[in-house]
Amino acid sequence: MTAVEDELTYPPPLQVASWRREVHALYAAVRAERDPAAAHALWVQGRTELFETHPASPRRPGQRMRHAAYDPAFRFTVPVVPAELDGWKFTTGTDGVVPFSGIGTVALGDLGEVAVWWLDSYGGGVFLPLRDGSAGAETYGAGRYVLDTVKGSDLGRDGEDWVVDLNFAYNPSCVYDYRWVCPLAPPANRIGAATPVGELLPEGYDG
Repeated sequence: MTAVEDELTYPPPLQVASWRREVHALYAAVRAERDPAAAHALWVQGRTELFETHPASPRRPGQRMRHAAYDPAFRFTVPVVPAELDGWKFTTGTDGVVPFSGIGTVALGDLGEVAVWWLDSYGGGVFLPLRDGSAGAETYGAGRYVLDTVKGSDLGRDGEDWVVDLNFAYNPSCVYDYRWVCPLAPPANRIGAATPVGELLPEGYDG
């Protein structure tokens, strides 16, 4: 996610670095918790506290996070199956063109398959966005993020299989603060079924 230059001020770089450090630490604690529901409760508490108190939070006046209750039916531990995927690029206002190349796909039970991407620029990282049938109603219309390892959003692995738990789907910062521009879910990451879990549209959302 990249801030768009405008007349507004942005968090100082060291505050952004602090935010990212806290996010990495939160996901490390999530991975260490063996019970998925307890890990989710920890994540909700930690993410909410960061959102409400951290100086680099994208929170705007009147906004409060909302999360659905944990549902184990939306947790998957699955292999990433190599697949031929057309890469795509995302244009930002400050970082230029950010490229993504395909890694493969993961099967999410009856929900279908979605693509897993590699952030093909400095730092790199695994990226799994998702836009589901709840988009535009209960969740952000352009989709949410499940994995974004360059920012610390990593739910762990079981051997070679990846944990893809949709209960941890979260809103990109641009949902809360229009100064940020976020990569959106490409066609290969859109499913028709609703997944009524994870982070919902916030209270005070005015998008």
